[in-house]
Amino acid sequence: MEQLWRMIFQRLGLGLVTLFVISLIIFASIELLPGDIAEEILGQSATPESVAAFRAEMGLDRPPHERYLEWVGGIFTGDFGVSLSSRRPISELMASRIGHTLFLAIYAAAIAVPLALALGILAALFRNSVFDRVVNIGALSSVSFPEFFLGYILIYFLAQSGLFPAVADIRPEMPLLEKLYASFLPALTLTLVVTAHMMRMTRAAIINLLASPYIEMARLKGVPPARIILRHALPNALAPIINVVALNLAYLITGVVVVEVVFFYPGLGQLLVDSVSKRDVFVVQAASLIFAAAYVLLNLLADVLATLSNPRLTHTR
Repeated sequence: MEQLWRMIFQRLGLGLVTLFVISLIIFASIELLPGDIAEEILGQSATPESVAAFRAEMGLDRPPHERYLEWVGGIFTGDFGVSLSSRRPISELMASRIGHTLFLAIYAAAIAVPLALALGILAALFRNSVFDRVVNIGALSSVSFPEFFLGYILIYFLAQSGLFPAVADIRPEMPLLEKLYASFLPALTLTLVVTAHMMRMTRAAIINLLASPYIEMARLKGVPPARIILRHALPNALAPIINVVALNLAYLITGVVVVEVVFFYPGLGQLLVDSVSKRDVFVVQAASLIFAAAYVLLNLLADVLATLSNPRLTHTR
């Protein structure tokens, strides 16, 4: 257990260093954007005096290193600055949006994870059968298409028929069932994207263990194939399966941008795209850092869960 805690603290330290480097990249990339941000926001009709006043008000006339240090310092207190376009605090703009994005990611994960594990186990159980081939073809087909294409296909078949709304307009005051119904199509789109990878990893991990000596011994004893997979192969295949599930959950958090735009879902991804179109660089910085932090933390969670699922990794040899 001491080794596990040491690994957690090491990964946390590495994660903080990674986030620091990412923050530098985000800030530098925005600084290198062509054109004057103040002129882009105020429009071509703005006078030089109004542009100068806006730059002074928002701190854009200060040196880049001072603005970066102020931005990073404010992050630790929860102050991401003020939006250039709406003049509202960025933390206020992102509060409800983060909740909506997390709701969509959890909704998609609740469908995708059980479905992927069940399909992977069944595909390993009926290896090289018609079911296995059909599931693999379907998985490869779904993962080959980009998210926006799958989204528009679902809109064409399920929204135009009136089964589900094409616009996922959810609000905080909506009942849970209405939220689930309104956001079903974006959740299904994300499910189709991530299920294939998790299903194939589950199938591959179990099939790889089926050639182990203890599995052969269980077969010689007459243990049914389903019991061999569920009681003997699956527990030992949990480490790679948990790892790939956690990584796909990270994708659900960070990969919702395109899906939210397709379905006009009021999440953090939609806010990011709107802010890019408005040249609201402060919001872009904050949203990008939030996505990066979520990905780093879920990668850490994947490592910890994979280690806990394999007792040999928690003890020093």
